[in-house]
Amino acid sequence: MNPETQTTIDEFLGKKEDVCDGIMDDFKQTLGLVPPFILPILRERPDSFAFNGLGDLYTFNPESMDRKTAELAAVSAAAAIGADACLKVHIGAALSEGATREQIRDTISIAALIGKTGILGASFRVMNKAIPDEE
Repeated sequence: MNPETQTTIDEFLGKKEDVCDGIMDDFKQTLGLVPPFILPILRERPDSFAFNGLGDLYTFNPESMDRKTAELAAVSAAAAIGADACLKVHIGAALSEGATREQIRDTISIAALIGKTGILGASFRVMNKAIPDEE
């Protein structure tokens, strides 16, 4: 790493405790609740958390969409991977951002549809290799 970059990183990490505290506060404000249990555990490594937490906050608050849309995307992702605790948090946050029950229901239904087609596609590829067409 070049010395200028290393100096900038060292200066940033010199304030890592304040940065980490700010990240936790921002997550609390964004999600409308005390940060989920994974964040305090990740914060135990402040050097890593300072960088990753900032990246997560910026990713989770994109300039290209409003908070409600970002929360609905999070609901969809959490539903698709079966992350029930995340799903509960992001449903609450989506409601706080003005999403309706119908929007959340439809978001979950779309996630389920994509999940189903992913399972079907992968499974049918295996099936076709195991049982070749007779044509």
